[in-house]
Amino acid sequence: MLTTPIRGAGVALVTPFSNDGSVDYPALKKVTEFTISKGIDFLVVLGTTAETPTLDKEEKNEIIRTILETNNGRKPVVLGIGGNDTRAVVKQIGEQSFKGIQYLLNVSPYYNKPNQIGLYKHFEAVADASPVPVILYNVPGRTGSNISADTTLRLAQDKKNVIATKEASGNFEQIMVILRDRPKGFAVFSGDDALTLPTLALGAEGVISVIANSCPDRMSQMVKLMDEARLTDARKLHYEMLELIQYIFAEGSPAGIKSVLKHMGLCNDIVRLPLTPVSETLSLRIRDYLKKL
Repeated sequence: MLTTPIRGAGVALVTPFSNDGSVDYPALKKVTEFTISKGIDFLVVLGTTAETPTLDKEEKNEIIRTILETNNGRKPVVLGIGGNDTRAVVKQIGEQSFKGIQYLLNVSPYYNKPNQIGLYKHFEAVADASPVPVILYNVPGRTGSNISADTTLRLAQDKKNVIATKEASGNFEQIMVILRDRPKGFAVFSGDDALTLPTLALGAEGVISVIANSCPDRMSQMVKLMDEARLTDARKLHYEMLELIQYIFAEGSPAGIKSVLKHMGLCNDIVRLPLTPVSETLSLRIRDYLKKL
């Protein structure tokens, strides 16, 4: 098992769009620089929050290039590559340049609902193809299937470059089993902003966060405080962010976080269909809460 230096708070970066629907690369630079300057620990590129299913190959390549150029080696970079056709995912990994990219985030195959044997074999193929360490991404609410604790632990034991999991199942019993039985060096990241504090309290290494697009300083500081066993101080930051976290997921993500970023002057709130922007009512609640925050 490889030990991994990746820990702390990672930001699942949004993809800003212009009024004509094209990718707004200057705004992408602005958001990326904001999260880095405010102390985020690592960057996650082309995850769910980036609306990756709506991006074409050329846009994805330019987004990667823009973020890598803006980062300039300051923070570790995690690249999301996923799909529900294992052969296509393996092919995409083989064609991808990983220069400047330290980790691969691979989401569980969606829609076709593989069983645990299928999930194991999928991630086995991804691990064998990847030139960089692999982070599993378990998000049953989006994929329709759950990577069980047994499958996660088997992959962690069998595949030396499977070095972490992003757990967004919301199942604390499952998360606790992984934390209890994981091999040395295998990291666990919360995939739910609102559940990050209790997940850290159980022994997780950090979070891959949506709210960190707007609150990178608070989220990264909360993780550090928990690492230092300063629960009271960490809890204060958790409750400062909680209402805003509830708002950004109330009408779907990333529409919510883009509304926050619009009110902060960082990017537009435009999303690509089938997503739509949040309602005016929610947008005003977000604006008013940001004034308090």
